[in-house]
Amino acid sequence: MKPIVQISLDLTDIDEALETATMAMRAGVDWLEAGTPLILAEGLHGVRKLREAFPNTPIVADLKTMDGGYLEAEMMAKAGATHVVVMARAHEETIKCVVQAGKDHGVKVMGDNLGAPDMVAAAKWLEDLGCDYVIHHIGYDERRGIAAQGKRMPSPLDQLREVVKAVNIPVQAVGGLSLEQAIECPKYGAPLVVLGAPLTIDADAFKTASGNLEESLKLICDAIHAHGDVN
Repeated sequence: MKPIVQISLDLTDIDEALETATMAMRAGVDWLEAGTPLILAEGLHGVRKLREAFPNTPIVADLKTMDGGYLEAEMMAKAGATHVVVMARAHEETIKCVVQAGKDHGVKVMGDNLGAPDMVAAAKWLEDLGCDYVIHHIGYDERRGIAAQGKRMPSPLDQLREVVKAVNIPVQAVGGLSLEQAIECPKYGAPLVVLGAPLTIDADAFKTASGNLEESLKLICDAIHAHGDVN
């Protein structure tokens, strides 16, 4: 598939999220993500607002579902989301419920391996249970906590090739990637590139990053799209 650029709207104000999304679409972003902070702050209302503003754009609802899988996926689908996120560490039955809701309501399911003891095995398990995509994810708290101990901060790139090799569905790498690393993701076989903190969102304040963000985003999008098809 061709590389896809997704911006994570990890913001807590819907007006700022809409403003950032508008700018991101001008810059060439393909998918919008209603990030977990936005969903916590604005709920279904925020997803509906994004859908109203961008009627033809894929919208990922980063629910990080752990239970009540069918209902959560159904609600977000009816609000306008095209993709929902379920965690690998949820019970198998929850993942199955989200997958079934995806089939029933026409949304794609992204399985997130955040916190899994064996991230490669978790990715394969998510595929086996019917997820359409794998999110290979090193968490915000995990990265910061390990770095605070004076240890090397883990990166999703550490095992990205192994995850890509283990599954036959598209993979997205998430978790503190630098600009250069994000652009390189398609070379690892991961066509879904998500841009968020610290690239486009202030990692500490959960506000839009300062500087000429649109110009930076356009350069990033152009570089990622230039990779061509990812096998």
